[in-house]
Amino acid sequence: MQVTKIIAIAGLNGSGKTAYVNQMRKQLASDKVRYIAFCDTYGTITDKAYYLQQRWNQHDIDNEMPITGEVLERSYILSGNDSPERRAYQQHLYDLFQFHSLLDKYVISLSSGELRKYQIIKTLLSAPSTLILDNPFIGLDAATRQNLKDLILSLSKEKQLTIYLVVARPEDIPDYADDIIWITPKLKLTSEPRHLDEEKQQSILSRAYSSNMTFSEEVVKMNDVSIKYGERTILSHVNWTIKNGECWALCGQNGSGKSTLLSLICADNPQAYACDISLFGRKRGSGESIWEIKRHIGYVSPEMHRSYHHNIPVIQVMASGLKDTVGLYTRTNEAERECCRWWMRIFGIEQLEKRPFLSLSSGEQRLVLVARAFVKDPQLLILDEPLHGLDNKNKTLVKDIIETYSKLPNKTLIMVTHYDEELPGCFNQKKELLKLQ
Repeated sequence: MQVTKIIAIAGLNGSGKTAYVNQMRKQLASDKVRYIAFCDTYGTITDKAYYLQQRWNQHDIDNEMPITGEVLERSYILSGNDSPERRAYQQHLYDLFQFHSLLDKYVISLSSGELRKYQIIKTLLSAPSTLILDNPFIGLDAATRQNLKDLILSLSKEKQLTIYLVVARPEDIPDYADDIIWITPKLKLTSEPRHLDEEKQQSILSRAYSSNMTFSEEVVKMNDVSIKYGERTILSHVNWTIKNGECWALCGQNGSGKSTLLSLICADNPQAYACDISLFGRKRGSGESIWEIKRHIGYVSPEMHRSYHHNIPVIQVMASGLKDTVGLYTRTNEAERECCRWWMRIFGIEQLEKRPFLSLSSGEQRLVLVARAFVKDPQLLILDEPLHGLDNKNKTLVKDIIETYSKLPNKTLIMVTHYDEELPGCFNQKKELLKLQ
């Protein structure tokens, strides 16, 4: 009988956890080994190229797009073990992750947290003998995180599974782990966080920022906003006014519509034109282009990370933030490149300038994309789970940068996180969305 274990693989961002796991997968060399990576995409859902706004463009979600329940059922059938016990286990997973209401949803329409649940269920239904989960708890609300921790323990015992958990923070190592493989020495992983030093703080506060600004007392105003896709209501009668200089935490369970709400602000969702929404004092649909809106907004999200498949040098990824594109399609000048380098120095990633983006660890990629959100000195900074996959050192640094940036005049911030301790102190207002279905 297989000896089952729960083993944590721990290390800082860029320490080599992914390389270690890849080598381990080669050594195991079994079709019963399953790996769920941090940057899971929506899977092989289509031959078309996935793009950032696709989730909110229903005309691009046609009959060729698979339904979540159908994909999960295929995974179950392909496991080759249909029995009453297996069917009961399938329903147990749906119950555990509150997934029944999502079975008729297009896979591409799943939120970041819902997608994570889907990938875990899909993998478990394939009856693996060894399961490798890369940062499994990020992107999940508190209740689901606890459910997953309980599930991991029961799976190891009941299903004779060996489970590896790849983590960047010691806090994410469950107390029931049988063993820990330290890719980064434990002393370094648990040492003091890396704060933003005073010189860099002053550099941010005294920098000569762009004069290409628009001023409005109300940066965002939503009146009775509702969003539906087919028969499914995502947002219902939302009212929200964000004034210049305010810092808002946007909260809610997985699937409550947080990313959809942000897509209306970022000009990524065409349904915004049918809603009563004003941005920077101007009503949507009054003649402005999406690029006029985007030039005032800096943005990072799990969706952006998922869609960034361009293996270009990091300096070009940073520069794409100046152009509001995923990928860089225009030539940059030296002043623009130096602006990118300045922010890379602030984030401590200047050594990555020439590295291809896809060669970085997932934590390093997230750090680059967060820095990208700052490069054009945005008036509205939208940070949708910006600390995903970062170790404690980088989390503290990024929180300090956000806090310092919020002190600049005419800066308005929105941040999404499922961890209250991740919110910098400047976020003193909260908008909570309730899950409707």
